Amino acid sequence: MDLPSDGAMEPPLSQETFEDLWSLLPASNIQAGMLGSDPVLLPLSGVPQDFEYPLTAVQEEGVSSTFAPVPTSAVPSTEDYPGQHALKLEFPQNGTAKSVTCTYSPDLNKLFCQSAKTCPVMIHVQSVPPGGAVVRAVAVYKKSEHVAEVVRRCPHHERSEHGDDFAPRNHLIRVEGTSQAYYSEDANGRHSACVPYEVPQVGSECTVLLLNYMCNSSCMGGMNRRPIMTIITLESKEGLLLGRRSFEVRICACPGRDRRTEEENLEKKEQKTSVKRAPVMTPLSDSTLPKKEEEIFMFKVKGRERYEMLKRINDALESQDNLQKLAMKCKKCREDIKPKKGKRLLVKDEQDSE
Repeated sequence: MDLPSDGAMEPPLSQETFEDLWSLLPASNIQAGMLGSDPVLLPLSGVPQDFEYPLTAVQEEGVSSTFAPVPTSAVPSTEDYPGQHALKLEFPQNGTAKSVTCTYSPDLNKLFCQSAKTCPVMIHVQSVPPGGAVVRAVAVYKKSEHVAEVVRRCPHHERSEHGDDFAPRNHLIRVEGTSQAYYSEDANGRHSACVPYEVPQVGSECTVLLLNYMCNSSCMGGMNRRPIMTIITLESKEGLLLGRRSFEVRICACPGRDRRTEEENLEKKEQKTSVKRAPVMTPLSDSTLPKKEEEIFMFKVKGRERYEMLKRINDALESQDNLQKLAMKCKKCREDIKPKKGKRLLVKDEQDSE
């Protein structure tokens, strides 16, 4: 079979042929085919200038990135600020038994809990916050010499355990009971856990926040026995502060025992302080104090006979007082005559015998 030469063959899909075929296609087929492809390939000439693509929210750790921006203050404030919604925290009253895993002391404003145990925090507000409000929990050191440091887990507890990868390993605070917890780190490296504010359920007056502390206060390389505080803030979706509360936290093996010990130490300290602050009363001299025996009373007596009888009684009592004073004076004189320390008075007969 003879094939035509290359020069005689017209390319069926040359550039000119493709343009002709393209012009023959209906416009509806072109748009339908391109809408199913990557949006980046859409021609810009056919898209209005004010058009915005409906991008889905970026998910990070199970929570939308539309949360309030992370605070960037170097030293977060621990001062209570109820705000216009009257934010208030409440804790279950678990007592000081050895078996409790979490207990709160109102006198110390301190939470005692075990590591990786659930700590319920009840959040009360008088008015409902605006839509999109969030609750944030941040841990900071209590003392001024450590407040600039970031509270993080020790290297031992930082190692991931089974099922422990849903939150950053170095974060101390975890939130239980919700899949919408958002764990963030601000520009200063400070960690925080954030959840959307939920309206209390029907028949309830508060919203419960379940916190977990994933390291002990005594761990070396972590908190290293340095006291910490937890700051709970209520924020709007724009990041505005609506309320703030704080409390001290101690993560230990026996919360009930440690709470009882610290409350007893506080009571002893207050007793010592009250004794020191009590005004010292200077005793008055004997001359300024009126003696009951020397006070004189006068009363009226009806009838001469009663008067004579009472006078005789009074005279007898005064005579008795005079005799007692005389006896005390004689006794004192005899004691003054006795020699001091081992010396003995010589009797006249003993002098003559010598």
